[in-house]
Amino acid sequence: MAFKYEYERPGLTVDCVIFGLDLEEETLRVMLIERDAEPFAGVWAVPGGFVRRSEKLIDAATRELEEETGIAGVFLEQLYTFGDPKRDPRGWIVSVAYYALVSPEKHHIHATADARQARWFPVTALPPLAFDHDEILATALARIRGKLTYAPIGFELLPQKFTIKQLQKLYEIVLGRTLDNRNFRKKIFAMDVLRELGEMQTGVPHRAARLYKFDERKYNQMVKRGLNFEL
Repeated sequence: MAFKYEYERPGLTVDCVIFGLDLEEETLRVMLIERDAEPFAGVWAVPGGFVRRSEKLIDAATRELEEETGIAGVFLEQLYTFGDPKRDPRGWIVSVAYYALVSPEKHHIHATADARQARWFPVTALPPLAFDHDEILATALARIRGKLTYAPIGFELLPQKFTIKQLQKLYEIVLGRTLDNRNFRKKIFAMDVLRELGEMQTGVPHRAARLYKFDERKYNQMVKRGLNFEL
């Protein structure tokens, strides 16, 4: 006997907010695509699309991201569900958003599917966005900035061997503000997640700085215990 569903069912989409950290340009960027189809044809948006029948949400997000931008093999973390009935002119469509922080130089960007082009934009200089993507983007930005207070995200964006100055610059770019050098060093060393390598920078025009490496084992142990890294 067929079951008759008495409630209206919304459409289901996924959206992906992909931040790219450019240490050389000292800029936090976000990946946007120019839509090729209505609604909002010719308008910029975060990558995303409809979930296929029997498709897992994370699989849909991974697929849409690769189809529209060429970005693949990144860890997507679920951000939030956006369900305002008026968020999409096509009708009641709920979107589950994901986010990630990546190194732009590690990914070859090429638009396919229903995207005219894909491009990195500085988060401080964004074009008008389709749907409610300005809200989605603002929510993702607040999430990664808030996450810095309890988890040293972004270590994967640094070279395997890095200086404290490079690490501090990563935080400053994401947070969008300058940090006190002495206070930052004191707090990051107190976490005991860095391993001094006994090596110095080479080939730099300025005074060589000491190199460090992220101790993943210690960090994972600290996360399990709970940590607080207020800057």
